[in-house]
Amino acid sequence: MSHALQFYIDGQWVDPIVPATIDVIDPATEEPFTRISVGSAADVDRAVAAAKAAFPAFSRTTKAERVALLRRIVEVYKTRLADIAAAVSQEMGAPKQLATDAQAAIGWRHIAKMADTLEKYEFSELRGSTLIAREPIGVCGMITPWNWPLNQIACKVAPAIAAGCTMVLKPSEIAPINGIVFAEVMDAAGVPKGVFNLVNGDGPTVGQAIAAHPDVDMVSFTGSTRAGILVAKAAADTVKRVAQELGGKSANILLPDVDFEKAVTKGVVNCFRNSGQSCNAPTRMFVPADRHDEVLAIAKRAAESHKVGHPLAEGTQLGPVVSQTQFDKIQRLIQSGIDEGATLVTGGPGRPEGLNRGYYVRPTIFGNVTPDMTISREEIFGPVLAIHKYRSEDEVVRLANDTVYGLAAYVQSADLAKARDIAAKMRAGNVHINYPMGDLGAPFGGYKQSGNGREYAEFGLEEFLETKAVIGYEAA
Repeated sequence: MSHALQFYIDGQWVDPIVPATIDVIDPATEEPFTRISVGSAADVDRAVAAAKAAFPAFSRTTKAERVALLRRIVEVYKTRLADIAAAVSQEMGAPKQLATDAQAAIGWRHIAKMADTLEKYEFSELRGSTLIAREPIGVCGMITPWNWPLNQIACKVAPAIAAGCTMVLKPSEIAPINGIVFAEVMDAAGVPKGVFNLVNGDGPTVGQAIAAHPDVDMVSFTGSTRAGILVAKAAADTVKRVAQELGGKSANILLPDVDFEKAVTKGVVNCFRNSGQSCNAPTRMFVPADRHDEVLAIAKRAAESHKVGHPLAEGTQLGPVVSQTQFDKIQRLIQSGIDEGATLVTGGPGRPEGLNRGYYVRPTIFGNVTPDMTISREEIFGPVLAIHKYRSEDEVVRLANDTVYGLAAYVQSADLAKARDIAAKMRAGNVHINYPMGDLGAPFGGYKQSGNGREYAEFGLEEFLETKAVIGYEAA
């Protein structure tokens, strides 16, 4: 990793102004495998100055020029796919197949989708004699998480480029190597100097400096609700735009007419994917009270079929969670489920049998969960599913919406009209009916404390645009 100790600023790799490093930990071994430099407010100042200087020229580039740039990025990205997947696997524990087919691949797919979106997007229109123009907002600060790192980098960088903005990116210091490879991709693709800048570091130092910086016009943040609140407060003094994609506690409603063997099994798989480290994971399953015991038996079989192991081992479905901090949090919450009276169906505290090192979590199912329990209220971010009972549709809608979060919801029914009716009542930014394929053209974002703003396709592009009215543009 030739650039692990440097930042990418103004089109070149540079050393930090104040030398400081941290270890990057392999969660499968709990041992450091490399070190990165961490930045300071001075490094952020240098990166923001580069972005600010580049903005006047880049904001005036043509749509065709930016489409061509995005397509070059995609082509270079594909040549580094194996490197990106290897980084994600080692630094955040994603199993080899997931790291390659999902974690790494989703990055270029979002960039390609944005190139297609930009080709069709109209930045101005006449309404009578007034021109409505959509223009790049300016210098953008981007703070991205460790759990789906390339997804979130691409969902911020691609629309910013499409809009004509310049940017400073701070990837997660827990999983930073994929971001360094991404910066190498941007350099090789010929992104103009100063348009894309990367400064590694932690949230309280680099993230805070980006959010508070007077020359940053917008902050796009993905992470926990707690951290999102701190970013918004830091940004408030300069009245900059803040787009946030935050936590979730998504409900999965199984209506009485579904095939429970299939619906429960898929629900467990979707909850546990990425070792449960997805903000939109369906972590609360709601089932008819008279089918509860049947559901627990199905869920137990599904959970116990998951192979937990080293990310590079053949057949591994669940790797470790990302860090000691995450491991400890998940263990505390699993214990709270037991202490508060939920039925432990399978799993529980501690590592899976045969794994005495690494941040491995036992795939865990709880039944008889009630809305007041901690495991029903807090985002766990691990392979833990809470199964609730309901007795009527009105009750399940109320229970599903009884959360401070509103990122996603899931509805399973053999009756599409009924599923649509329930979906319409969900207070969530995304509702998934009958486990559909993902849609990179659908807006992604949440209600309530799951954030504000939207990502993906034109919805993400428009977050990086200001709207200007030129009145009298056409002669009356």
